[in-house]
Amino acid sequence: MKKDKRENGYMIGQNKKKAGQRAMAAVLTAVVTAVFIMGGALFGIDNTMYVKADGRPVAIQSCTISGSNVVCQLSAGSVPSSDDGKYYIYADEVYQDGTAGKVVATVDAGASATAVFPLNYNSADSNLSRKFLVAVKRGGQMVQVSNEHYITNPEAIATHTSARRDTGIKGILPDLTKCSNGELQDLGIQQVVYNIDMDEICVDETVAGAIPFNYNGQTYYFNGGRINSFDSMIKSFNSYGIQVTLVLLNGGQSPYAQDLVHPAARGGDCPGYALNVADAAGTNHLKAIGAFLAQRYSGQMGCGQVDNWIVGNEVNARTSWWYTNSTSLDYNVNIYAKAFRIIYNEMKSQNANVRIYNSIDQEWNRKSNPGSFLAKAYLDQFNYYMLREGNIDWGLSFHPYNSPLYDPYAWNGPAVWVGSGITTPYITMQNIDILINYMHQSQFLSPSGQVRSISLAEIGYTSSFGNEKQEASIAYGYLKAASLPDVDSFMLFRQTDDAHEMESHLAMGLYDLNGNKKPSYNIYKNLGTANEAVAKARASEIIGMDIDQMISQNIVWTRSGTGVVQ
Repeated sequence: MKKDKRENGYMIGQNKKKAGQRAMAAVLTAVVTAVFIMGGALFGIDNTMYVKADGRPVAIQSCTISGSNVVCQLSAGSVPSSDDGKYYIYADEVYQDGTAGKVVATVDAGASATAVFPLNYNSADSNLSRKFLVAVKRGGQMVQVSNEHYITNPEAIATHTSARRDTGIKGILPDLTKCSNGELQDLGIQQVVYNIDMDEICVDETVAGAIPFNYNGQTYYFNGGRINSFDSMIKSFNSYGIQVTLVLLNGGQSPYAQDLVHPAARGGDCPGYALNVADAAGTNHLKAIGAFLAQRYSGQMGCGQVDNWIVGNEVNARTSWWYTNSTSLDYNVNIYAKAFRIIYNEMKSQNANVRIYNSIDQEWNRKSNPGSFLAKAYLDQFNYYMLREGNIDWGLSFHPYNSPLYDPYAWNGPAVWVGSGITTPYITMQNIDILINYMHQSQFLSPSGQVRSISLAEIGYTSSFGNEKQEASIAYGYLKAASLPDVDSFMLFRQTDDAHEMESHLAMGLYDLNGNKKPSYNIYKNLGTANEAVAKARASEIIGMDIDQMISQNIVWTRSGTGVVQ
């Protein structure tokens, strides 16, 4: 959902441009289109998918941690010519290209080869989040002859691993003023989602109470007051038996974290900025933040446990949440993929059981904001980079809001926006099966061959056009999500209405502004419990059809026009 401000860690909403004002964007027909556009092809090796770039005869099939070393397996359809018959393995930082990094190993060139070199974990020369490539010496010059590849099993060195707190999908964006009086427990909440601005937790040694963190040969400092507040909040949620998901944002405002703002994002006016993976300062700072947060909230440090981390919010919405000044899809995805890799490797190297998610919105094949990218195109390109540079177990965070956002009918959307096939303009809870089926394709599977974790980390329905519609919509959305085995969370947006959002008819809370519970409170309370039949009966009465039948038979109602039917 597009937002224009944040308060106390909450996502503050703004209505998207009215549906129908812009023509439908051209549709990408399949993920393989993106692959071939980039000049690559898909290969399966030992049940692993990867992409080999054209014109480079050597493939890095894997880069994995083994003990204190990194082991890279190489293959070549034809051994490239060279001055000395050697392969040189380079370790590049994410902001380096080609043979700009350090040679970490040299092996005899051949159709197959194995390169082994030190991981150097938690040192100034750490290879944990670097990318590797193969070069040969030709005419006295180093020539790159392979694709780039990252380490794909950072969890192999994790020393702060905790069992996950998976108990169910029923979640919410909490109102912290209502968290200490038992209302989350009364609702039967099993998960919460909350924002953390990375720039706001960063300080320097001059700030009173700063928490030092020594990592990769440098000392970084974190805001003791902010971190202690997160400690208290997370431990409270844990004590209630609630699983925690944190969304990593980059507000770009702190003077102590300007190095986190990508050069292409500086000077922008946006609530969220692309993370800086263009130089050493930003890249090193990001590594430390990932390691610090994952270690502190591993459940092993007495500070609470976070099981899920989402990197950015709706990152395909360039001018809203992942700003750069470039309109190039590939440029923006490339930046995001590098930042994602760093956070993934740093966090998984602390706690092997955390899940790391990307984040896209529901604008699958139509964008309401010309500054955004299509969600499908962004997902395809992101997956391309993940395959090309080493498949990892990333998860998908998706926001299947109605279109338009203020439409109150989760079960009966406008036919012009809610289609039944892959070309649908938007993906909402009505046609969420399109996304699920898409993620079942072989090229989207995890390294173990499984469908990736899918988190519906932000979803909500307005009561501005009647409480009954909100009741039935929440029931429909939750029950549809619960019927899908691949969906691991349903995060209702939000616990309490927000006055600013209500200016756009977005009264999405279970409480009104006066603190009164809406009828939707009781229906959400009953869902997923022994009293679920009561919620189903109420929703069926409002909808005019048995909701179990509607969901089990995947009956999709749509209506003409885009206006709200009273």
